[in-house]
Amino acid sequence: MLAPAKHQISVEEYYRMAETGVLDPDARVELIDGQIYDMSPVGPFHGSVTDFLTQFFVLAAKGRWVTRVQNPTRLHNFSEPQPDIMLLKPSANFYRRRHPQPEDVFLLVEISDSSLDKDRNIKLPAYARAGILEVWIVDLNEQTIEVYRQPNFAGYAEKTILREGDKASPQSFPDVMVDAAELLKR
Repeated sequence: MLAPAKHQISVEEYYRMAETGVLDPDARVELIDGQIYDMSPVGPFHGSVTDFLTQFFVLAAKGRWVTRVQNPTRLHNFSEPQPDIMLLKPSANFYRRRHPQPEDVFLLVEISDSSLDKDRNIKLPAYARAGILEVWIVDLNEQTIEVYRQPNFAGYAEKTILREGDKASPQSFPDVMVDAAELLKR
């Protein structure tokens, strides 16, 4: 007897599902490794931390990157997650013709509370397999910033956990320092 196989949904099929009404156009979902996942609601603390980091990165950019908030990145033909924040290579057209791809990403940030398990166990491995160079998971529950670098097919070779008193800097921009205590202040 054969084990039942899962059908992987491609990005194109995913978009067709939305266009034809199979997926509600307002549905908060994302496609990861051919599976459609519901996205968690954004609570006040999550929204506030997203706004803090967005403003911080926009002001610090000075033309060195584009800050993109809660928009898709195309990892491959079966994955188009929507991270909370990305720092992207500058693009003359601001990615109007395509979503950013792994080679466009300097830093990807997931802000996690109820989504922590999915962010660590589903999204993070997908980001590593796609070659996203650096991912931060801002754990609102533990009030830490998990910094992941050196992607490979099995995950990230380097993981650092930052707490109050520490500062986080994107590897591509070491002069830009986010104070963990200020970011995670309730």
